[in-house]
Amino acid sequence: MPPPDSLAPTRGESAPAALAERLRPVVLRLSRNLRREAQRFGVSALDAQLMTIVLKNPGVGVSELAEREQISKPAMSAHVKRLEEAGWIARDADSEDKRRVGLLLTKSGARALEDIRKSRNDWLAARLAKLSAADRAALAGALSALNELAEDGR
Repeated sequence: MPPPDSLAPTRGESAPAALAERLRPVVLRLSRNLRREAQRFGVSALDAQLMTIVLKNPGVGVSELAEREQISKPAMSAHVKRLEEAGWIARDADSEDKRRVGLLLTKSGARALEDIRKSRNDWLAARLAKLSAADRAALAGALSALNELAEDGR
């Protein structure tokens, strides 16, 4: 019989629904702890996400960011303004269309993002180190499925 904290469904439950019920709170707790790591640097989880998008898509516009993150344009403008004031992103006029302004991650923003990534990885690695080799292998084996779950919603 699996341990009570196992993610295996109990008898009579629908496997996906039971797994969802047990997986969701675990994922939320992990996410909350990882968000705290970003906040130690004075960056919200959304700010870190936006900086990552700008890093991967140099020249992305505020409107596209708002659409991608499903946030209103005025709210996104406020986020961008705060990141710009912090010196983490900069506006860059499009050389072909002077009316369009794209965003770029600054060196300071790239350093902040790297510090956040390292802090999050260190936090997670410390917890993973406490698990048995078998549990770490089980998590490694689940990465593909978890990635698929995460990408499905986007």
